[in-house]
Amino acid sequence: MRAQISRRSMLKIAGTAAGAAAVTAAAPALRAQAAGPAFAHPGLLHTRADLDRMAAKVKAGAAPYTAGFARLTANWHSQSSWTARPAATVYRGSGTPQNYTGLYNDVHAAYQNALRWHVSGDTAHADTAVAILNAWSATLTRLEGTADRFLLAGLQGYQFANAAELVRDRPGFELARFQKMMRTVFLPISSDFLTHHNGAYVTNYWPNWDLAAMACVLAVGILCDDRAGVDQAVSYFQHGEGMGSVRNAIPVVHSDGLAEWAEAGRDQGHALLGVGLMGTICEMAWNQGIDLYGYDDSRFLKGAEYVAKWSLGGAVPYTPNTRRKGAPGVWSGSETVSKAAAVDPAMTRPIWAVIANHYTRRRDLDAPNVTRIAARTAPEGGGGDYGPNSGGYDQLGFGTLVFTRDRTSAAKATASPTPAAASGAGSAAPSSSASAQRGRGKDLASTGASDLPAWSAAAGVTAVAGGLLLLRRRERARRDEA
Repeated sequence: MRAQISRRSMLKIAGTAAGAAAVTAAAPALRAQAAGPAFAHPGLLHTRADLDRMAAKVKAGAAPYTAGFARLTANWHSQSSWTARPAATVYRGSGTPQNYTGLYNDVHAAYQNALRWHVSGDTAHADTAVAILNAWSATLTRLEGTADRFLLAGLQGYQFANAAELVRDRPGFELARFQKMMRTVFLPISSDFLTHHNGAYVTNYWPNWDLAAMACVLAVGILCDDRAGVDQAVSYFQHGEGMGSVRNAIPVVHSDGLAEWAEAGRDQGHALLGVGLMGTICEMAWNQGIDLYGYDDSRFLKGAEYVAKWSLGGAVPYTPNTRRKGAPGVWSGSETVSKAAAVDPAMTRPIWAVIANHYTRRRDLDAPNVTRIAARTAPEGGGGDYGPNSGGYDQLGFGTLVFTRDRTSAAKATASPTPAAASGAGSAAPSSSASAQRGRGKDLASTGASDLPAWSAAAGVTAVAGGLLLLRRRERARRDEA
């Protein structure tokens, strides 16, 4: 069967448009009006069941949790002696006085100390995480720089929100002040990028730019009980015009079940970043009852399988595509990518455990390439373990510790999260073709209490917005057919 490319699918480039554009001041106010106590907490990358499972398994000395926890405790960001270095303005981008190194190091220190507290029970680590988060929320007022400021807001935004979610009920944590910082400093930049793409052609930016922005908008939305933020991220994942939406990031599905990852035509490092970010988005949505993992016949699984096989040195197809670059009235050009880039099988990021455990454990699906690369890269480390520059801090990591789980029963595996299924917002039960793959493949060797997220408290997340999302989806379908 010949691979087909969707109408919006060809295109994209890592754009660079300079300047620290001001984002409309109305955005935070609109977000605040949309707030409501309808979300499950903790409910970003980790649920209460996840945290309890980690602690119990490490205490019992169970593998591979102990190896994953050893990587966490060995990381220098995980020490309770860490002292924050907050700044009022953080810059990222060439030609600016860059100081974002301090931010991403502190973000990872806050997350790792909070995680270490949940696993070990040592309150010194909780206190350190709280002190870091409080210091930044009392100080930070602006993110500036070149177009890279959008990456700064997206990457460190979703990570900061995850760190805060782990200590949101800890005495002494200034949650309201932290939420205000996230709504006024990080969220407007990421939300605006998904709407305006820095004034550039929508195809100017590769998938990871959109994905970073989506991760931030979704994470801040959940942290701040902001339905509008969650709605924006979910809707963009499914139907966004830019390269980060699922059908544009993964434009071609082949008859063998592999699906091209658009950024494989750029380079391996950025393709891995994109897969990691999409996995992060899917996991955070799942923990609020929204199944993006299964959306469009588990399209993400097919794209992840492609990137895993390619990264392991396997031959993969790539459909030539042309994308427009530049910005209206500034400059315009195009570029054709004709083949997948060369790979280094030794290159890795801590992105595979979450994907492998979802599809093989929760859903009982076959994911041979993802399973193989996840096993090869275990136990996963975290920030700073994959290089000293910012790329080594793009993922929070420690997936072997935090995402290893038992296989769920077949009955549970076929079910989509209840709230999403009820509302129609983002739910997608496994299709017949996906179901046919169930149980055929090997999965990760692991032990742990089987669990599914607790969605009951999240039932209101999509109930109100679901109807609007469905109407938008139908309207977009009608336009696509025109």
